[in-house]
Amino acid sequence: MTEAYTHQATELLSHLIAIPSISREETAAADYLETWMQKAGLSPHREANNLWCVAPGYDASRPTLLLNAHIDTVRPVSTWTRPPHVAQTEGDRLYGLGSNDCGGGLVSLLMVFCHLRSTPQSCNLIYLASAEEEVSGANGCSRVLPLLPPVTAAIVGEPTGMQPAIAEKGLMVIDMVSHGKSGHAARGEGINAIYKMLDDLQWIRDYRFERVSPLLGPTLMQATVLHAGTQHNVVPDTCTAVIDVRTNELYSNEEVFGIIRSHVSSEVKAHSFRLSSSGIPVSHPIVQRCLSMGMIPFGSPTLSDQALMPFASLKLGPGQSSRSHSADEYICISEIKDAIGKYIQILDGLDLCLDNQ
Repeated sequence: MTEAYTHQATELLSHLIAIPSISREETAAADYLETWMQKAGLSPHREANNLWCVAPGYDASRPTLLLNAHIDTVRPVSTWTRPPHVAQTEGDRLYGLGSNDCGGGLVSLLMVFCHLRSTPQSCNLIYLASAEEEVSGANGCSRVLPLLPPVTAAIVGEPTGMQPAIAEKGLMVIDMVSHGKSGHAARGEGINAIYKMLDDLQWIRDYRFERVSPLLGPTLMQATVLHAGTQHNVVPDTCTAVIDVRTNELYSNEEVFGIIRSHVSSEVKAHSFRLSSSGIPVSHPIVQRCLSMGMIPFGSPTLSDQALMPFASLKLGPGQSSRSHSADEYICISEIKDAIGKYIQILDGLDLCLDNQ
């Protein structure tokens, strides 16, 4: 059974790799996947480039488990030595853009959904292939979640080596702006906005947030983009910086923003506060099933659609996060096979009712 599902999954993933699906440009890939679902006897719903299926026998009185992975990819980096949109198999490896992040999870969870939908389960099942994950776009998961039946818990098929990431850091992007006064550099006129920014950048570099998470470690921030000046002989009157902030579950994005604003003299503005740290309790039935199989929970520093989910969720998928967004990205076929088997072992007969655990 697992062999047949692995063959189907690998064949489907090879076709999807061949269809460019960069964030906000996923229409062709969504079209192909929708047709595949229909041919497989599923009844997919579609909103923009998001596709979802609800298993037969949905009962609103039962808990609902969401199986989610994303269709879109990042743009290929310039150092690819293979054509990124040509699926190439060498031994156990399937190369191609999006194979690891997160095509392996996308097709593995789809096979598992096809398997479990035909057998009685104690919870409702929904499979969701979402768009715009790589950019946290408005037409991705956040657009489709309100259209789904109420969800109790979710598994997000990001590459985790099939170990449960029971917490992930949040993300907040901040624009920081300092203002000076232009003048001629030769006469030392004006007020240099770069120099005004220096103290704030030093604080960003050196500050340590007090609350450290056992799973996610400290909240971290980095200055990642800096712009100032127009030409060599003009004192710059504006300096802008972009600050990447990764919050643990012990801080809200709003609280961290308040701390930053109180310590810097520059203007600060957050792009949004919506990408908060997220996770699932160790006591949750899904995590307990993982523990019974010898899996080791951990905290993930990278962001996923999990950040947009207002219910218990964890990341669990084939592949390795270190391969994501890299040249010559690949997934191992054995990883897809292993994932399908383990997903079925975790989910078949799983009772999501906490009172029954």
